[in-house]
Amino acid sequence: MSEALTPETPEAVLDEAADEAGEEEPIKQRKNGLYPGVSDELAESMKSGWADTELRGLTPIAQAEYTAARRAALSARFPGERLVIPAGNLKTRSNDTEYPFRASVEYAYLTGNLTEDGVLVLEPAAEGHRATIYLLPRSNRENGEFWLSGQGELWVGRRHSLAEAEQLYGIPASDVRELPAALTEATGPVRVVRGYDAAIEAALTDKVTREHDDELRVFLSEARLVKDEFEAGELQKAVDSTVRGFEDVVKVLDKAEATSERFIEGTFFLRARVEGNDIGYGSICASGPHACTLHWVRNDGPVRSGDLLLLDAGVETHTLYTADVTRTLPVNGTFTEIQKKIYDAVYDAQEAGIAAVLPGAKYRDFHDAAQHVLAERLVEWGLVEGPVERVLELGLQRRWTLHGTGHMLGMDVHDCAAARTETYVEGTLEPGMCLTVEPGLYFQADDLTVPEEYRGIGVRIEDDLLVTEDGSRNLSAGLPRRSDEVEAWMASLKG
Repeated sequence: MSEALTPETPEAVLDEAADEAGEEEPIKQRKNGLYPGVSDELAESMKSGWADTELRGLTPIAQAEYTAARRAALSARFPGERLVIPAGNLKTRSNDTEYPFRASVEYAYLTGNLTEDGVLVLEPAAEGHRATIYLLPRSNRENGEFWLSGQGELWVGRRHSLAEAEQLYGIPASDVRELPAALTEATGPVRVVRGYDAAIEAALTDKVTREHDDELRVFLSEARLVKDEFEAGELQKAVDSTVRGFEDVVKVLDKAEATSERFIEGTFFLRARVEGNDIGYGSICASGPHACTLHWVRNDGPVRSGDLLLLDAGVETHTLYTADVTRTLPVNGTFTEIQKKIYDAVYDAQEAGIAAVLPGAKYRDFHDAAQHVLAERLVEWGLVEGPVERVLELGLQRRWTLHGTGHMLGMDVHDCAAARTETYVEGTLEPGMCLTVEPGLYFQADDLTVPEEYRGIGVRIEDDLLVTEDGSRNLSAGLPRRSDEVEAWMASLKG
């Protein structure tokens, strides 16, 4: 990574210049026209000689009409109140490096913009609200910001001008640096989505209450329970890329055997970065007994022939919608007898769960259906004393099933997390909802209550389902699920 032109960081250069000039703003030119360590001639040279790169006649982003409808629904829910939804800021990884930025889900859902420091403000108007998107404008070349600031465009790349942003997002745009002062002076009821922008929250300290702010977050979470047409399309894109990522992994399992689970992780990540924005969550590339650790993301273990590989991964699209798919694969392409026995039980449980995903069904129905099948098998195998109804009533199967059978999916892998229990977990499925169905059985390597041959085997099968008017559509049907189909699929890819 290249360093700044002076011994100091670019931000320090500008801050020192401002301090010496007695100016409050950090990006200011010194009164004598000089920056520390920068000659007059260089400073003057960097101000001029640049072509006009303003983009004109831009086409609105694909989801602009959908984000407008979402803002209208939000406006109708909170009439007469100022609503503030920040994108968030860069977060330091270490010293002077930052994590890759990901906009807050609430902000991205309502605007389609994904840049740091942005803020959407809905101000009460005579009818509804007036929306403004506050963004950083193009880097200033007159005061040297674009080449002396670490976040200047010379260092991190061009950003859209405010005029360009208005064309892209269909929302009037203003300079975000002016927003905190404006919010401080604002009057009337205000709500803000907390946890993303400390400066914005500080400007509203005396104007908001956590209870009212929580209501805003809950509404925006519940609004995402039912996906619109654009969202359904993006989820399918995410799943399609994920399917290709799983195929990539199967083709290089021999290389993973020679290295570690990291080879699998890196292989899938390549697909995610080439076709999407990123992975939607930390990939679980769990081989052998690691498959019994639900969130195994260290991915530093060996990959051995004869073991199972539990791969739980999802590509995130450029619009931040993520897939969430799991397959449990025999590393050498063929299940052993005991592996197949456990795998087929999970497959049957998933089949029962998928069949229960219907409009009008209770959200819990698919979980209950899958758990019933797994409890039956555990009783049948003599691992727990029946009858099945007793096992389910006491939750005895949970020693080996461990987790819920699914969750909502969207811009977060566990989407709509702030929704109320009565509208989510105790709610009813509707067309447009997207959820995972992912039963599993996990026999820990040190579990002395099961036969030795079971120990260290973990199996999960997970697919992404979109609820339709007459049932559901498996978005991830492109990946085989039945054990014999999995073996045939792997053989075709390795051949």
